[in-house]
Amino acid sequence: MTGPADPTEGTAEEPGGPPAADVPYATEDRVAPDGAPVDDAVPYERMAAPRTVDPRTPPARRGRTRHPWRLAALAVLVVGLVVLVGGYVWVQHEADPSGPQGAQVVVTVPVGSGENAAASLLASKGVISSSLAYRVWSQFNSLPGIRPGLYAVRQNSSFAQAQAVLAAGPNVFPLLVPPGFTVSELATRVGQLPGHFADHFLHAATNGSVRSPWQPAGVTSLEGLLAPGTYVVRPGETDQHLLQTMVDRFDATAARLGLAAGATSLGYTPYQVIVIASIVEKEGVLTKNMGPVSRVVYNRLERKMPLQMDSTVLYALGRDGGTVTSADLRTVSPYNTYLNKGLPPTPTCFPSEAALHAALHPSAGSWLYFVVVAQDGTEAFADTFAGQLANEAVASKHGLG
Repeated sequence: MTGPADPTEGTAEEPGGPPAADVPYATEDRVAPDGAPVDDAVPYERMAAPRTVDPRTPPARRGRTRHPWRLAALAVLVVGLVVLVGGYVWVQHEADPSGPQGAQVVVTVPVGSGENAAASLLASKGVISSSLAYRVWSQFNSLPGIRPGLYAVRQNSSFAQAQAVLAAGPNVFPLLVPPGFTVSELATRVGQLPGHFADHFLHAATNGSVRSPWQPAGVTSLEGLLAPGTYVVRPGETDQHLLQTMVDRFDATAARLGLAAGATSLGYTPYQVIVIASIVEKEGVLTKNMGPVSRVVYNRLERKMPLQMDSTVLYALGRDGGTVTSADLRTVSPYNTYLNKGLPPTPTCFPSEAALHAALHPSAGSWLYFVVVAQDGTEAFADTFAGQLANEAVASKHGLG
């Protein structure tokens, strides 16, 4: 131990004093409460040595500060993934709906329609439940093009099923049956439809497999008993089903016009009135002519005169219109009303509703003759043969006859 240090002298820790030689401890004199010196010297070896820092060593890193834009980007990425996965699940669910397919409906695709327009049309008919999901799905399953036309497709179809129908092209076809058409002409037109044949249809229409309630016993042909109009022929539709549809439509018209009661009041059977209506259709052509033509037919029947209707001769010859020659008038056939009195055995065409109405409600008059006297089809009527010759002269001046 050394004595008390002179405060004026440098210590071992102060640069002003001389270094302490052979001093094992660095000391700091302290005095205990009783006045005795306290030796709390710390061994020099245990004193903290100054830290030597290598200037090449980078400073220790502290905790990083996270930037807000990074957190926002991460949030957007997570939300995007959720939306993407959820959207995929939703599209797949819509693309393959649960439950069986529903009823068949007809979708009309206009000219120039693409898959987006088709999707809206399919959704509007209940074929698919979401046009948006179909649009997304079609981006990965697109068609090269959609042909305009009518498509029969079932409700609650999968996207793949609906697209397969569109890819195959129109499968529903309109069938126009004009007034004045015959069973033979109709068969030819039906034979032009996919899956149908003219001879098969004609056989079905004439063999009695489909019957009309107005058809007398022994008559197997549906001539005159099918309603004119436009029909929709669906895929797989049979000739029998198509014929039954036409019969049903005719029956509805006949019921609306009161055919049964009207025929009775005229003293004829409903079938005979239909035969008269078919003659009125072919001979009158224009609605304004039909009432008077109907009266001519009834007047001649009442007088037991041959009807002498060119249209019945043409029917016997299998022709629709054209000039009737003297040779044609000698054609031996029950449909030749120049050689046979009374009505032909069956109707000669499908009468329009206007012709049926005229047959049930003939105009008042005593006419026995008529002829076309104008280019627009207007006919003139006469009570006598002399009047008929005068009307024929008028027709000749107009380049007719």
